[in-house]
Formats: sequence, C-alpha cells, structure tokens
Amino acid sequence: MRDVLDAVAAGDLTPAEAETRLAGYATSGAGRFDAARETRSGIPEAVLGDGKTPNEIADLAATAVETTGRAVVTRIDPPAASAVRDELATLEPDATVRWNERSNWLVATAPTFDRPELDAAVAVVTAGTSDAIPAGEAAMMAREMGARVTRITDVGVASLARTIDAVDRLRDQDVLVVAAGREGALPTVVAGLVDTPVIGLPVSTGYGHAGEGEAALSGMLQSCTALSVVNVDAGFTAGAQAGLIARQVDDARTTDD
Repeated sequence: MRDVLDAVAAGDLTPAEAETRLAGYATSGAGRFDAARETRSGIPEAVLGDGKTPNEIADLAATAVETTGRAVVTRIDPPAASAVRDELATLEPDATVRWNERSNWLVATAPTFDRPELDAAVAVVTAGTSDAIPAGEAAMMAREMGARVTRITDVGVASLARTIDAVDRLRDQDVLVVAAGREGALPTVVAGLVDTPVIGLPVSTGYGHAGEGEAALSGMLQSCTALSVVNVDAGFTAGAQAGLIARQVDDARTTDD
C-alpha cells in the first residue's frame, strides 16, 4: 500500500489508478468499473450501453481508459458514441477510438496500451447478412483478447453448397463462433464437419412461430452434433468464450515450443 501511495505522491499514478490497484475497481459518478476483471478472469471488462445514458457511458469509458488503458463498450448508439469521443477528447486526448456502427461496439485505447497477441485463430461465421450485428460483437471480443480473427460470411444452409465451399477454411481454425437465426441449423451442420470447438450464437432474426431467436436457440440446444451455445444475440459472451479457448491454444503451443 505504501508503494502505491508514494507513486501517487510522486505523480506516477493517478488516484483512479491507485484505487484500482488497492480495491480492484474504480468508482466514478456512473458506477464502479471492474478494472481487475481481465487479470482475474482473462476477459476484459466491458461497459454495456443498454440502460445507460450517453453521459454515464462516457464517464465509465473514460474511467476504463484511465485505469486499464482500454475501454470496451457494447450496444452503444450514435449519441453515446459521440459522448465518449467528446469525453476522451478532454480527458484522454491521445486515445484512439474505434466505433463500429453496424455492430454497435466501441473500443478506445490509450497510446501505451498493448493488446495481447495469441498464436490462435478464431473464425466468426454467419449464416446470412442479417446475423452480422452479434457476430461483429463476437469478432471484436475475440480480437481484443488477442486472437487472430477471420470472418466467414453468408454460408447458411439454405444453400448447403455455400457451407461446403467454406469447409477448408473452417477446418483451418482453432475455434469457431457460428451465428445463425431462423431455425439455427448452421452450427449443427458445421460441428459435424470439423474437429474444432464450435460455439453456437443464436440470432434474433426471423419471424413467425418462435421468431426473435427462440427457434434458433432451441435448435442449437437440441443439436445432435457436439457444440456449445450462448444466449440469443450474446455476441460478447461467444467472443469471450472463443478468446478463452484461444488463450489455452496459445499456451499449449508456447509450451510445445
């Protein structure tokens, strides 16, 4: 504790950074940011945009950059993204901000932040263009955790030839996140073609009976091939799980070397 206090007195640590080291979290006007989550669980803490005001999101994002060097924000709309940019322009003017309007995520990094690099490949696979929103969130998370990420798009089973054409690329990966709406058949088919862990990501696309992702979730849970399944539209969770597997792959390869 004395070392931390001395560092604050010397100007080497900000009070927020000191709080993070001592308590594991940093408190802002918008809430508590779990700055120790990545060290504890391997998964970066993220700010969920749903239910928060633009100012609250901006406050938490700035706290994240100050204490960990990076802010990951999911389900963020244009007004909130603008608020984050404005807040960081004042508090962290050298930060780099990337906002993906289609998948509604934002990542901001301080100049000193070093993103991990893993010797592991993750592919995020989509059945159709409508599945791109949660798939993009999954790809972002796996990439932020250090994996090499490939996107394989529009290979749904409505035309099985498209799936078969992608088999070689699918088999080259260490982990697959497979996103599908409607009846959610694609992850089942893919899992029967590869010897790679498959994470099924049901998407709330479709209509009619059991639409909004319910049929896709049920179909993946009932899969006769072995796969894991996350909740409807849970791209963050799918990407985080893929990132954790990728880290184990990287550890194994490093040990072998």
